[in-house]
Amino acid sequence: MLPSRPFREDTHDPADRSRGSPARRGARAARARRERGAHDAGAARLDPRLDGDAREARHRGRPADAARARHGVPAARGPAPRVASPRRGPARRGAQRGRRVRGAEGHGGRVMLHQRSAVAIAETIAKGEVSAVEVARAALARITSLDAGIHAFLYVDAEGALAAAASVDRARAAGHALGPLAGVPVAVKDNLCQRGTPTTCASKILEGWIAPYDADVIERLRAAGAVIVGKCNMDEFAMGSSNENSAFGAVHNPWLQGRAPGGSSGGSAAAVAAGFAPLSLGSDTGGSVRQPGSFCGLVALKPTYGRVSRYGLIAFASSLDQIGPFARDVRDCARITKVVAGHDARDATSADVPVADYEAALGKPVKGLRVGVVRDAVDGPGNEPGVKAAMAKAIDTLRALGCTIVDVALPTAEHAVSAYYIVAPAECSSNLARFDGMRFGPRIESGDLKETYGKTRAQLFGPEVKRRIMLGTYVLSAGYYDAYYAKAQKARTLIARDYAKAFESCDVVLTPTSPSVAFPLGAKTQNPLEMYLADVFTLPPSLAGLPAINVPAGLDQGLPIGMQLTAPAFREDLLFQVAHAYEQATEWKDLHAPIFSA
Repeated sequence: MLPSRPFREDTHDPADRSRGSPARRGARAARARRERGAHDAGAARLDPRLDGDAREARHRGRPADAARARHGVPAARGPAPRVASPRRGPARRGAQRGRRVRGAEGHGGRVMLHQRSAVAIAETIAKGEVSAVEVARAALARITSLDAGIHAFLYVDAEGALAAAASVDRARAAGHALGPLAGVPVAVKDNLCQRGTPTTCASKILEGWIAPYDADVIERLRAAGAVIVGKCNMDEFAMGSSNENSAFGAVHNPWLQGRAPGGSSGGSAAAVAAGFAPLSLGSDTGGSVRQPGSFCGLVALKPTYGRVSRYGLIAFASSLDQIGPFARDVRDCARITKVVAGHDARDATSADVPVADYEAALGKPVKGLRVGVVRDAVDGPGNEPGVKAAMAKAIDTLRALGCTIVDVALPTAEHAVSAYYIVAPAECSSNLARFDGMRFGPRIESGDLKETYGKTRAQLFGPEVKRRIMLGTYVLSAGYYDAYYAKAQKARTLIARDYAKAFESCDVVLTPTSPSVAFPLGAKTQNPLEMYLADVFTLPPSLAGLPAINVPAGLDQGLPIGMQLTAPAFREDLLFQVAHAYEQATEWKDLHAPIFSA
């Protein structure tokens, strides 16, 4: 195989190419780690050393055990069990010794660092009660200690995280104003370019490739003072609903190992649910942020198409892809959304629309707001009984808060799955044509150029990616374009019109996020259609380009259930307003995966 070469989308300015030496040094370091066998394929790659205190481990407080017991969630007591990592076999899950922070809520008025919200961490660092380096070390130690059983990370940037944290501490010591996420650990999906770090899209065809520039969202996170701790596992090229399509091993749901965390941003969701970072970024094409948010009990937002720049996001389906955040509460989600949102001239689809103060929307009364309930979705025959019961209870809660509940219809939404799995593969087949082993990534050498192309793509793309490339190529071929692709785009327009009509009688639309709780790993891999139906409720907002948020709304079988709220374009503030009011009226914000208390 030849050494990796720089990847860039057609819209990227040549000025964004990085100097060669950092990338070459990163590539050499990655190769050296593989040769030394420091970590096998199932473990996150650590770069470089962690301090000795990162290896210490023991248990502290057990918040919310009583609430867990009411809903059948096991309490995190005693030594953590041995678990099987997807690719490593049995691995010991040690518990990290947490640092207590003055003034925090919890046992004795104090909690461990990883249990604090992003907003609380930023405030604590700004006051000088804890340093950003201490917070970063605690996050890195926790990843080292516990991620072997989750596999949320493909790459951990310890050196970069500690350097960024030290920069925050120097700024605070000098009396400089700190950014809204100063010192806050953030994990990012491995399809977002971060200069000097491996960016693989969880695919062998990009294994070892070092990103030569930063995505727009990475630049905005750095400007806000965030500390990026690593790159998260995902379904290969963001194609999947269970995170089982990663070339480097599946991610386990922190609530119950052996269950799917959702996809394709399952690693980003698992990282937050497990307490590795209070915030993360994923990408959402047809539900890849919201569905993992539902499975992992998190607040997860797909912004309006064009609200967040796609510059530096390796494309799957360009007319659908959007970058979105994961958080454990609505306030944290509002804060990071404000940070990453905004116009970017480098992205032709970026909308030049002012960004609202999303945190200012929190706490506003929701009395009188109209919540449109799609009865066909809430009471759908494909929904698990626990999901139906949770939606009924959520509707009652919103009614008690003063919302007006109205029934609305989305008659064309039943065609969303069919339309999506024509439009998205069509765009995927075009976007992924650039991965041929000639310009970047590994190459499978053969006798002639055509055979080299074929062998490289056949051997280095995974089964789901190849399935979608072939489907997309077929629907775009002569004689089939009008029969399939053109009709799918017409259906997409009709779905957008359905939402426009619904918003004439309501302010937000309510549906479940997923028809089920997290299913067992392997349960749907042999039936692609059944896997695709896991996104039946998240696809309509994606096709319409609308903002939608997942909010935890219950538990069934000890696993989270999510409620999806959808708003008109660029009304993320309205979503945060309703989601926050609902969150504050329920107990779900206080329930976390058992590993969270380790």
